[in-house]
Amino acid sequence: MSADTASSNRLPQQHNRQRPEPADRLASLDALSQKVLWLSSWMIHNANHLRPSRDGLKVGGHQASCASLVNLMTALYFEVLEPDDRIAVKPHASPVFHAIQYLLGNQDVESLKTFRGFGGTQSYPSRTKDRDDVDFSTGSVGLGVAMSSFASLVQDYLDMKQLLPKEVKRGRMVALVGDAELDEGNVYEALLEGWKHDIRDVWWIIDYNRQSLDSVVTDRLFGQIDQLFKTMGWRVVTLKYGKKLEAVFRKPGGEALRRWIDDCPNSLYSALVFKGGDGWRQHLLADLGDEPGIRELLESLDDDALCDLMTNLAGHDLETVLEAFHAIDDDRPTCFIAYTIKGFGLPFAGHKDNHAGLMNLDQMALFQERQKVPEGREWDLFAGLDLPAEELRAFLDSVPFNKRGTRRYSAPRIEIPKDAIAVSGERLSTQEGFGKILADLARSETELADRIVTTSPDVTVSTNLGGWVNRRGIFDRHDREDIFKEEKVVSAQRWAMSPQGQHIELGIAENNLFILLSALGLSHSLFGSRLFPIGTLYDPFIQRGLDSLNYACYQDSRFIIAGTPSGITLAPEGGAHQSVSTPLIGMAQDGLASFEPAYADELAAILRWSLDYLQRDGEETTAETVGRKSWLRDETGGSVYLRLSTRSLQQPDREMTPELHENIIRGGYWLELPEKNSELVIAFSGAVAPEARAAWESLKEEVPGLGLLCVTSADRLNADWLAAERARQQGHSDARAHVEDLLAPLASDAALVTILDGHPATLGWLGSVRGHRVQALGVEHFGQSGDIADLYRYYGLDEDALIDACAAALLSRRRGS
Repeated sequence: MSADTASSNRLPQQHNRQRPEPADRLASLDALSQKVLWLSSWMIHNANHLRPSRDGLKVGGHQASCASLVNLMTALYFEVLEPDDRIAVKPHASPVFHAIQYLLGNQDVESLKTFRGFGGTQSYPSRTKDRDDVDFSTGSVGLGVAMSSFASLVQDYLDMKQLLPKEVKRGRMVALVGDAELDEGNVYEALLEGWKHDIRDVWWIIDYNRQSLDSVVTDRLFGQIDQLFKTMGWRVVTLKYGKKLEAVFRKPGGEALRRWIDDCPNSLYSALVFKGGDGWRQHLLADLGDEPGIRELLESLDDDALCDLMTNLAGHDLETVLEAFHAIDDDRPTCFIAYTIKGFGLPFAGHKDNHAGLMNLDQMALFQERQKVPEGREWDLFAGLDLPAEELRAFLDSVPFNKRGTRRYSAPRIEIPKDAIAVSGERLSTQEGFGKILADLARSETELADRIVTTSPDVTVSTNLGGWVNRRGIFDRHDREDIFKEEKVVSAQRWAMSPQGQHIELGIAENNLFILLSALGLSHSLFGSRLFPIGTLYDPFIQRGLDSLNYACYQDSRFIIAGTPSGITLAPEGGAHQSVSTPLIGMAQDGLASFEPAYADELAAILRWSLDYLQRDGEETTAETVGRKSWLRDETGGSVYLRLSTRSLQQPDREMTPELHENIIRGGYWLELPEKNSELVIAFSGAVAPEARAAWESLKEEVPGLGLLCVTSADRLNADWLAAERARQQGHSDARAHVEDLLAPLASDAALVTILDGHPATLGWLGSVRGHRVQALGVEHFGQSGDIADLYRYYGLDEDALIDACAAALLSRRRGS
């Protein structure tokens, strides 16, 4: 497709962003940048050197990494950004962000004083932990960068479907990127996916200070960055020299000086920045002393002025930065490569060891003197600045970015029709049931169905999303015909692509899946429009995207992830595609309610509940429910993980009563109720239900009152139990967990035999609830190829293994050992 054709299909432009320029605009911005540098540096200094330390640990902070971004962030927040622009701030620039928010009135001084302390500003910007207006959490490097691209895709999705509320304007998705973050592979996965989806309104601003945590970045990186972004269709704007250097380049000897700087290795340039004016002078005289005009230039400058000139890179020159930002008036994705100096304006600027460096007391005293901040007024908004406080306050009051106050939206709840989710069939796998439920939803004409968006990393068909996609289509900025259909080639898949589609197809990159789900799951907050994101992937590959999944949950994003197929039950595929530890991941991951249903009606109940759970925000929380159930997040909601299987099971013929529905959601129910003081129970999860049932049938005559417990969520059972334990410790003697009620009929010395197609520790903890003996069966090692019968026998999940475990448990009980 030609560029002209692509341009004709772009979204309408909304980029009328020019702000009236006061005559002293640059002077105000200069003063504010000076204050931001001071506050961010002092915040870190206070935390490490002045605040009392009870444990002796270094608090940390990144004064040098902050300093390199001060002017860029000053220009953005105080001049360029609008309220609907969204920003992912480089993790180590957190203090700069908080200093800016403090100046804008969105942060209080006590939080600054407790930077990296309990209840204070966070080490890295956090949507959920910080009190000021963080758009995207950052911390694990590279993920916030990718998030800006996928947020742009979500904005396009909503805009092209006319789902953006009238009060919400299209915004730019901006990422402030440390150059060392470009070593992260997920950045390039996201970059490629963004190119596939023709993303718009994205700015990546690279803090090109040429230093990483441990060293100086290789000199060849810049050329690769430049070409890579251009290849992906981005505009690349290189900001290298400030106004002072550009003026000198026009004088005699200027071109020679430019060539010298261009050719100067990163490591030498950084070393000379640290050495200062004398170091610059010696090297320039040695290398350029014979060039006309150079000696005269050097003689006209003292050491301080020479150092100021040679560090006048564009990323620190507000006028240059503003010209570059304001010059962009379209929606083309743009990469700004802004040359900066790590530690700019601080005593260790340029030093290769400055990443985690902190100014000592003497250095800070000298810095404070240079900043003209009086002792005792370190936290004052305008102390030390030459401009009148009233003038600066008026300037801050007119900042476009802050004109609306809080920038987070909310969206109304969407009703989940009672009969919207159901599934039937005599024999089904949970994966098949999942596909049938979504296919039925695709046929419905409900707001719920219209708000569902599915996504998958190239496993759409093999995770049973085909029926949904055939009816709802694939989202694309452009209408694209299905060539197979046009050519009359028979195919079960009707892959129509258009702006009306409700499935976003991804390449094979699980990091992209979870970051996209993170962006989709924040659509109500970022864009004021609610979506129900549902992602699918092969269950073992959750581990490939675990960092991004954790990132999504840390932001309190709301989505459903279906991991399927799972376990060694995916028998012929072998160990590479079989999952063992994912049930434990589901239990351990905060913000994620994990389920492993055995039967399709359980899955339907869980999905109905999940679509409501995604929308909860704690507004109906009471003092009673906070004390009783807050650990389960049932009032505040969260995301949901479904561990599904491809094994078809005979479905139980039963009515979904309210009691059964509630027990499924709470984590477990009795398929066969034990008698009072029963001495043995078989507890199972998921696809091993036939083996558990068969063992129960074989033993029920020999073991009177034998119970059969179906655990639909080890995660929720465990979390509920821990919450009840804590409640009792806090004086709530009547607190009881669902699992305690389930196990109450058993004899005090009864035995539990647990089994699932996953790590045995998932259910092994059940013995701790009431002190029962446990024989925990599961999978502890990588699987291999085979059929289900062979693998279940080899790994001890078949009926015989279960009967043997029951016999061993009873023998141990009767011996009293």
